[in-house]
Amino acid sequence: MIVVAGPTASGKSALALALADALGGVIINADSLQCYRDLRILTARPGEAAERQVPHRLYGFLDAGERSSAAQWRALALDEIAVASRDGRLPILVGGTGLYLRVLEEGLPPIPEIPVTTRREAIELHRTLGGAAFRDRLSELDPAAARRLSPGDKQRLIRAFEVARATGIPISQWQQQRISQPGLRIGTILLAPPRKRLYAACDARFGRMIEAGAVDEAARIAARGLDPDLPAMKALGLPELLSHLRGEMPLDAAINAAQRATRRYAKRQMTWFRHQTTPGRTFTAQFSESLLRCSRHFVEGFLLTRPA
Repeated sequence: MIVVAGPTASGKSALALALADALGGVIINADSLQCYRDLRILTARPGEAAERQVPHRLYGFLDAGERSSAAQWRALALDEIAVASRDGRLPILVGGTGLYLRVLEEGLPPIPEIPVTTRREAIELHRTLGGAAFRDRLSELDPAAARRLSPGDKQRLIRAFEVARATGIPISQWQQQRISQPGLRIGTILLAPPRKRLYAACDARFGRMIEAGAVDEAARIAARGLDPDLPAMKALGLPELLSHLRGEMPLDAAINAAQRATRRYAKRQMTWFRHQTTPGRTFTAQFSESLLRCSRHFVEGFLLTRPA
């Protein structure tokens, strides 16, 4: 299979679409927020024309009120990869959720399912105590995780707490045991545009989202009164637009704040990919015909190379 990875607004979707069209591929989503059907605009999901051009899988299959997980996505992605391969199509995974791409290749620790009551307890305790005091409480159950995680790393703090509380075993010990998937052979293309160009693309894309109706999309989410801790509620730009809809800031301030948050997220993604992936090819240009030719050359060479 081929993975097209990179930060938000780097041109991954355009490249994946062109490769899939040229090589008879199926595009499989590896972005945790493009799984939500309620967020087509704010997550820049492929449009209807792209979906008609080549098959797209695992886009918009969850409701915003549901929680996605790496384990759920991995199981579904492996199924889609198997179907594409059986049908003689090239699976092309595209997305910027580094955790999803890592667990696909390396596997998942066999952590038992955590009871809903335990998770709610952890979330409520974090809400009551705040990050620093919650981390102190975590240190009683999992000192290693408490030392490793910062007070602002809310999701990982809560996850470490709920795992230790429910299983009695620190999450770091679980993570040393991984159930991998044999037989996966992955060629990775990493898009890494220069920071200045990437930031400009982030800003321009959010402007296009506003023109396409992002405020109305945010209003429909707001009308549902969903739990603010749900993953969908963390979509880039959504918190800022919800703040605007509550009358807490004018639209131009919300747009500026959302663009700033997007740039910061893109920077974190790029740092992650540089340290966590070993791409077959890294390209510093955004999508172009030249990039497509170079990427296609890499893919065709990868497909012709047999594993040792």
